[in-house]
Amino acid sequence: MALIRLDKCLADRTPHSRSDVKRLLREGAVLVDGVPVRDGSLRIDPDVQTVTCRGTALRSDAHVYFIVNKPLGYVCATEDRQHPVVTALIPEAQRVRGLFPAGRLDADSTGMVLLTEDGDLAHRLLAPKRHVPKYYLLRLARPYEPDYARRAAAGLTLSDGTVCRPAELSPIEAEDRYALICLHEGRYHQVRRMMAAMGNHVEMLHRVGIGGLLLPVSIKAGGFLELFHKDVENLLNPEPFSSVYERIVNNFPSYLINEGQ
Repeated sequence: MALIRLDKCLADRTPHSRSDVKRLLREGAVLVDGVPVRDGSLRIDPDVQTVTCRGTALRSDAHVYFIVNKPLGYVCATEDRQHPVVTALIPEAQRVRGLFPAGRLDADSTGMVLLTEDGDLAHRLLAPKRHVPKYYLLRLARPYEPDYARRAAAGLTLSDGTVCRPAELSPIEAEDRYALICLHEGRYHQVRRMMAAMGNHVEMLHRVGIGGLLLPVSIKAGGFLELFHKDVENLLNPEPFSSVYERIVNNFPSYLINEGQ
């Protein structure tokens, strides 16, 4: 990796502002390979050298990635006057500047949200032409009907005339009101509006996967997990719907426990 200035490295990989970084350097709170450094212009290689700030080691990766299990009431934003934001689910010591949710999940929905400061990855995930699949576990007000899958696969027309892209939909075995749906686009309240167009109502909506990465059942509501780069690569390498469905069914009780409600 090319050498970068110490002060820039600290500003990019910690929650601290540039002015905070200058103060921390003056205080001797920054160590490079165990030696206090007060000169922010020092050029370092964070992939090779160990940098600590107030005793916490900086990440060696250029970007950071978290998935959170968003609880009810949180909004996918970096700040909001009325609701708690998903970025607040990451402890302050682990946040970095520019952290934002890559995509939306409504306040009344729960489940998997990706947080990062990697704008390039976010664009690749959200670009309409890529059609990165997103998977949702839903609970219906009335029992699932056999023709729902056919109608979703044909491309539903919503009440306002919007035509949805074909979607995969399948009931959860032995559960008459639960189903798994896979979307390849992200319209406003799309799952709820699709089910309303078929004469039903969504009582619970829990996102369980994006691309080829599923939300681990070990992450409780409000919890988070930092991703390794191999996990990030899986986001852009989706599995067939049948494989994802089987994995969700096998962990169905755990998903209900952790659905964030």
